[in-house]
Amino acid sequence: MSTFSLPALVFMVFAACILDRLLGETPRFHPLVGYGKLASRIEQHFNQRQSASTAGKIGLMCWGLLVVAPTIVTTWLFAMADPLLQLFMGTLLLYLVIGGRSLQEHAARVHSDLTAGNLTDARIHVSWLVSRDTRQLDETGVSKACIESVLENGNDALFAPIFWFLLLGPAGAVLYRLANTLDAMWGYRTPRYLHFGRAAAKLDDALNYLPARLTACSYALVGNTRRALACWRTQAPGWDSPNAGPVMAAGAGALQIQLGGAADYHGATEERPTLGEGLKPQADDIRRAQQLVRHTLWLWLGLIAVAAITFRLF
Repeated sequence: MSTFSLPALVFMVFAACILDRLLGETPRFHPLVGYGKLASRIEQHFNQRQSASTAGKIGLMCWGLLVVAPTIVTTWLFAMADPLLQLFMGTLLLYLVIGGRSLQEHAARVHSDLTAGNLTDARIHVSWLVSRDTRQLDETGVSKACIESVLENGNDALFAPIFWFLLLGPAGAVLYRLANTLDAMWGYRTPRYLHFGRAAAKLDDALNYLPARLTACSYALVGNTRRALACWRTQAPGWDSPNAGPVMAAGAGALQIQLGGAADYHGATEERPTLGEGLKPQADDIRRAQQLVRHTLWLWLGLIAVAAITFRLF
């Protein structure tokens, strides 16, 4: 558990969210970008032609080096700092690991491209958000890819870091965000990453289990609750990811649109189950998905504030 008091944690969460809303990502160098480059170099050096067992063990050791070690260092740094410096450092750290405004800006760019009739740029810009091949997507395909990213990354880049920050303090946010970054880089079922990235994928699944379900519940509460819960219950079990399934099924149900379906990944077409119900998404649905994530953030901040007030009173 975090050694911070609940009021201190709440203050840092609100302050970090305000900084994210006002400043967005750092304009020149973001620590996660540098971290990604380091992780890429380590993977290239250690992920050679080994047996499946050896590759899995090496992948786990690399994960420990890149996730556990920074988490321990973060814990030590905060233990050595005085309370005022801890508040400053905690706020700054959480601001750096969440990406609410960045996600909104990327989605807004895709929406602007589509509404301007510029499908070519929309395909390029949505490719910055997803790992699938976007070169042949029509407006519906681009909208679907963008909305799926908004919903899933609402959890990965915003709500899950806040959850772990509240639970374990700054070290919890570091643990989660670094693990999630490695999963995004190594967690693919391709020949290159199948064994080396297995630990990164499984550990991210474990860390995301509770936050993803809280996010799915939140999407249901701020959208069409009945349909969101029904889609989550009936459709999420068929999705490949145990955490993305509930988040996107609930989000699609809340918005009453269809997501999922076939998508091209790494040169192969993957047949994915349908999520949600209703019409196929169009450009304006991107704005609705953005609004769903914003309203969910307001819900979380409101509940966090109520919890802090209740704690102070009782």
